[in-house]
Amino acid sequence: LRQSEQLEEIIDDLLALSRIEREANDAQIDLEQIPLKSILEEAADRCRPKAEESDVAIVIDCPENLELEVNPTLLEQAVVNLLHNGITYSEAGQEVVLTAGMLETVGTPKVRISVEDNGIGIAKEHLPRLFERFYRSDRARSRKEGGTGLGLAIVKHIVQAHGGSVEVESTVGKGSTFHIILDS
Repeated sequence: LRQSEQLEEIIDDLLALSRIEREANDAQIDLEQIPLKSILEEAADRCRPKAEESDVAIVIDCPENLELEVNPTLLEQAVVNLLHNGITYSEAGQEVVLTAGMLETVGTPKVRISVEDNGIGIAKEHLPRLFERFYRSDRARSRKEGGTGLGLAIVKHIVQAHGGSVEVESTVGKGSTFHIILDS
């Protein structure tokens, strides 16, 4: 039964990834101006059952007045995927912190959405391939924790469809921070 559920998850993720790529290539993603905090709160609400089950707190820090022109459904999914990973790789009693704010840059103003955990971290040699489909930095742990190996690839494609970028900083044993950077 578990294997059929996992296969169903993989198929769902592949279909989602295919749809995102197709819409991005056809420049078809529907954008709307929306308060970013509402998207982050929806994403956190979707992840709360898993967080509570794992005894991990989700903390949100986002200005009320920060708005972005995005596809709210897609951006919410990207944040859900990052939160899900943060929760999965954190120990009980820890926090996953979701922050958003303006990024100090030259030129076009940018917004940075960050998901920070104090989990197991990711070794430097794995960082360049982290956003590839089916790539797993720790195969044994990944199998035990579940997932399809497509979550970060989906994040990357959603962010790229919005003209943005995704970055990661990580230290083994200390945790990881994923950043989504979008034009404001």
